Amino acid sequence: MNRKIISVINQKGGVGKTTTVINLATALAQKNKKILVIDLDPQGNATTGLGKSNNDQEKNVYNLLIGRRTLDNTIQESNIGGLDLITSNVNLSGLEVETANEANRAFLLKEILNENNNVLSKYENIFIDCPPSLSLLTIMSLVSADEILVPLQTEFFALEGITQLVKTIERIKVNLNPELNIRGILLTMFDKRNKLSAQVDKEARNFFKDKVYQTVIPRNVRLSEAPSHGMPCVIYDKNCLGSISYFKLADEFLKQDNKVLGSTA
Repeated sequence: MNRKIISVINQKGGVGKTTTVINLATALAQKNKKILVIDLDPQGNATTGLGKSNNDQEKNVYNLLIGRRTLDNTIQESNIGGLDLITSNVNLSGLEVETANEANRAFLLKEILNENNNVLSKYENIFIDCPPSLSLLTIMSLVSADEILVPLQTEFFALEGITQLVKTIERIKVNLNPELNIRGILLTMFDKRNKLSAQVDKEARNFFKDKVYQTVIPRNVRLSEAPSHGMPCVIYDKNCLGSISYFKLADEFLKQDNKVLGSTA
């Protein structure tokens, strides 16, 4: 199995990052793919969005990273068949200070994942939900990942912010993870009535070419409502425009893997 670890990243908050993680992961699980989500954001929004508590003081990514728990004793089943989860909570925000004297702290997560190939062998994709900053946790995620998926809000300043992110990714490639690649740029919060959305769409495709997914995620009230019910939108209301878009994204995502498999056959 050609397992991929995919960091979903944007240093700007409120761009649909966690929404993308939980809905894409769920859509893939519903297509009979075995998926693991690692919530690496101290806010724990991916955790609660998948119906788990972000107050669990034992089974969480913080205890995994400080060596208090093993990987197989940290992974939890979600309420969605085929989708497992490593939860997060606010304790994770202290990790940067606590590991300040550790030279290899950026490799903490990567080493744990590498040492547990037997535990991870059943998963086809592992998604890491990053915090909305270029912090140690984000660097850890980029060091661990094979690929990056970047949600890009179709609003003013969006492309300016992504330029900074691309520079960070290039530095990580040079110094820490030469295999890292951008899998795709996902345009989110798209409003077809707004000329600015169309303008950002055009500029992003001119700059990133075929790295930009054909699928765009619209502004949609149901996408915002679903997390308060502890479930992804693709389950909460599978027929709304937001859910339909994420199912389309899942199809496009799987086609990327099929192309790679086809080219190596």
